[in-house]
Amino acid sequence: MSSLAPLPSAGASRVVFLGTPEIAVPYLEALVAGGLKVELVVTRPDVRRGRGNEVSASPVKIAAQKLNLPVSHDASDVLKVAIDQKNLVGVVVAFGELISEEVLAQIPMVNVHFSLLPRWRGAAPVERAILAGDDATGVCIMRVVEKLDEGEVYARQEVAIDNNDNVESLKAKLNAVAIKLLLDKIKNGFGNGVSQTGEPSYAKKIKPIDLQIDWSKSAELIARQVRVGGAFTFVNGRRIKVLSARVMSEVSKDQKPGQVCEIDRTTCFIATGKGVLSLIEVQPEGKSVMKIEEWLNGARLTIESVFGI
Repeated sequence: MSSLAPLPSAGASRVVFLGTPEIAVPYLEALVAGGLKVELVVTRPDVRRGRGNEVSASPVKIAAQKLNLPVSHDASDVLKVAIDQKNLVGVVVAFGELISEEVLAQIPMVNVHFSLLPRWRGAAPVERAILAGDDATGVCIMRVVEKLDEGEVYARQEVAIDNNDNVESLKAKLNAVAIKLLLDKIKNGFGNGVSQTGEPSYAKKIKPIDLQIDWSKSAELIARQVRVGGAFTFVNGRRIKVLSARVMSEVSKDQKPGQVCEIDRTTCFIATGKGVLSLIEVQPEGKSVMKIEEWLNGARLTIESVFGI
């Protein structure tokens, strides 16, 4: 780490911001609202979306333009700002690219990471914490180094994970904590960082296989998949997303996993490998989101129906 540019011990008044998705926008807005001078915003290039092949800017770029801030798509452009290193720090929030050693040698950078490092280094720490059934996660303000999420930690705060937290609600709680920590460190100084200790774990990007429901698993595990978002299964040969569900029992009934074990006009209980899951909100393939009672009107399910096939 000797090649890294030193962090401003007495705090900074100037910032270079690197971020891309919607979750990074509140940080950029908070930096500006907090009186810090944002010298440059770096974000991922515009992408083509939709049938019309229209070009779409990242949420961070849109926010930066509204704030009349200069925008670049090339992280090496921060070197132009770093010619004057006085009171300058780089802030990285969900940028989506590794920062080069050349850049890190010229401008000190910190990153906001949603986990209690070294647990859940990587791309999807919130999702992996929920899937694993963790009781808590947290926020780390850490030094950006060339290796993924291995830098020293300058601020750390634990956040409890409630049983009803989904990715959106948990990120909202983490954001509220992280923005305060970040602003405090930038304005008042970073002090001495703490090296990460313990066995690391890695939060790999969520793939479809992580979200396909295996009804032989426990109702609790399946409910965690649903809370991550995008969980899906099949019934009567058609794919269906499960958007909201509730664990009803820790003890399975006599039905086989995936079989409907109780159904009426407003409820649908599914047997799992351990426990029973109640469906609350679903989205059948090619249709809009539906409350379970609305879907059951035309679903043609019986006590013999089996999910997962």
